[in-house]
Amino acid sequence: MDYQDFRLKLTALIDDDYRDFAKKGTITDYPLLGVRIPHLREFAKEIIKSGHAADFLKRNPQSFEEVTTQGIVIASLPYEQMWQYLPSFVLKIDNWCTCDVFCNSLKSVRRHRADFLDQIDALLVGPEFSTRTALVCLLCHYVVSDYLAVVYDRITEVKDREEYYVKMAVAWLTAECFIKFPEETWGFLRSGILPKWTQNKAISKIRDSYRVPEEAKSALLTLRK
Repeated sequence: MDYQDFRLKLTALIDDDYRDFAKKGTITDYPLLGVRIPHLREFAKEIIKSGHAADFLKRNPQSFEEVTTQGIVIASLPYEQMWQYLPSFVLKIDNWCTCDVFCNSLKSVRRHRADFLDQIDALLVGPEFSTRTALVCLLCHYVVSDYLAVVYDRITEVKDREEYYVKMAVAWLTAECFIKFPEETWGFLRSGILPKWTQNKAISKIRDSYRVPEEAKSALLTLRK
């Protein structure tokens, strides 16, 4: 599938009702056409399989869907190739959805966690969606026993950032740590390191989870600020 084929197929799948719904929760400077994410994942597979990935990634995206598809294509490339495109692509991210879809698609990172930490640290000190990309990558691929201390360290580094989507990512990441490692993350929350808003939002997200026992949810109320 070349770029022209992609544009034609993308246009054919525009759903006006879905676009109106998506606009309510996704703030982006790119035009939002209204094509669902599963379709974008299928396009990404076709683009890679067709051998047109390099040409596709040279194109200047004209919509939210094109940017997001570029992200899925990059994330699906072999690790060494993905690394080449990642820094310039992150500069295109301007919304939570593209960020989170991209990070979740970076499956190859799990085989290269130690190496990819350099990229995490570079992204962490960038602007809002660069930092969110780093945090969501940690959430998707680093909340494991060997890297739990690393995750807490990176949360601590950005805990005072005031951008909304950074604070939300910190809360979400902290909640995921608690769900998987409740005892260790209880200690992290009890330390009082997180600012009031972020701590309380993290606790709220934990309490919303079906994976947390009711007694733990009740106990967490004592840690609200």
